[in-house]
Amino acid sequence: MTDPVVTKLHAWLKEHESELLADYQTMLRFPSIEGPAEPNAPFGRANRDALDFALAKANEWGMKTTDLEGFCGFAEFGSGERMVGVFGHLDVVPVGPGWKFEPFDATIHEGYVYARGATDDKGPTMAAFYAARALQVSFPEIGSRIRIVFGCDEESGFECIHRYTRTEESPTFGIAPDAGWPLIHAEKGITSLVVRVPKIRGDMELLELTGGQRPNIVIDSGTAKVRVSAGARAHVEAKIADGWDRNIATRWDGDVLSIDAVGKAAHGSWPFGGDNAIIRILRFLMDIAPLSVQEAFVEMFELTYLGGEGLGIDGRDDISYLTCNLGVVTTEETAIDMLFNIRYPVTWKGEDLFAKTRTHLATLALGAELVSTTDSTPLYFPLDHPLVKTVCEVYVEETGDTSRKPGVMGGGTYARAVPNAVAIGTGWLGDGEAHQTDERCAVESLFKMSRIYAHILYRLATLP
Repeated sequence: MTDPVVTKLHAWLKEHESELLADYQTMLRFPSIEGPAEPNAPFGRANRDALDFALAKANEWGMKTTDLEGFCGFAEFGSGERMVGVFGHLDVVPVGPGWKFEPFDATIHEGYVYARGATDDKGPTMAAFYAARALQVSFPEIGSRIRIVFGCDEESGFECIHRYTRTEESPTFGIAPDAGWPLIHAEKGITSLVVRVPKIRGDMELLELTGGQRPNIVIDSGTAKVRVSAGARAHVEAKIADGWDRNIATRWDGDVLSIDAVGKAAHGSWPFGGDNAIIRILRFLMDIAPLSVQEAFVEMFELTYLGGEGLGIDGRDDISYLTCNLGVVTTEETAIDMLFNIRYPVTWKGEDLFAKTRTHLATLALGAELVSTTDSTPLYFPLDHPLVKTVCEVYVEETGDTSRKPGVMGGGTYARAVPNAVAIGTGWLGDGEAHQTDERCAVESLFKMSRIYAHILYRLATLP
């Protein structure tokens, strides 16, 4: 028999679907990519505006709100010692070219809302916000506190959630609506490695190599310039004429060859799902390189292997495996800096990964060195944890789907930074993937999420 409270929650959400959709579209229209810091807006004006919209809505609903200097904010209602937290984010990654609709217009077409942030993470965050509102109205005597946290820097550093955890209460149970169904019980470790490669000299001199917007996005366009010696010109021209990659364009300016490449963006936790434009360029340079410098270009290309073999860090444990995304490449005065975004197995340690990288780089003739690192340690919850079991039970009750099991992900969510929290599911088949062109979410998916989230919050708030 369906719990009468759940029935009331679903009924309220059904009655307010048009309002949820309208507020969702409003939120999507804020171009909340990280921008220049301003007073009380450390991640730019658009992120501040998005946060202000959420907090104003919460105030309108009679929730208590707190603004943490623009890093993030939260809304809360209810009473009691237990606090159930929802951790969503309002910032988005850059949009890139090739969109069917304007990425911040929130256009509805054939049942889908198209916009950057439609699925990551404004849609789930707004669905959870309305789920909380349904609980506030339908079950005011709940006996727990419900807190909705709105982050503004999830995509570019987690400074928002680190600001939160420095001074604010940890949840009794927390959910981050930013993953796959029913939930993610293990998140891989995430590290960024900057490998500095001296510019290759000789018959084909590497002058420039540039591409990428963020470490956690597969590079969708890139450029390079090489200076070719007179003695190697005929060899290089013949190789170009025989080239097979139609996503590579070249042009000569005297003895300098310029190269442009087009790839396909994807989330950096799944580099196999994209097509890295800089890797295309490096493979092309390896193919056309004169014999005198070919080894150097081969080694540089091999650094980019998606499984981490080129950095000496490939491997897996019983739960997960390593992936390696070349996310940003910049040209410095005497070297090329290559920023890799690594997702490593949940039982590994970042410090061991760094040591392996340094050891491997020392074996190469390239002269590459590891110049900087960051590390976010893995997250792991056993399958019998009450938080895991409750979310899974609700998902089955709401959908009837027993085929999906708790998953492991390479993406990093707020759950890894907040005690007692897991990342839970968002969209379904047909909804757009995070960080890709034409990101989208079905209108019905938005409504369905809100119902499931409301049920989850109710159950977590009333666990024995």
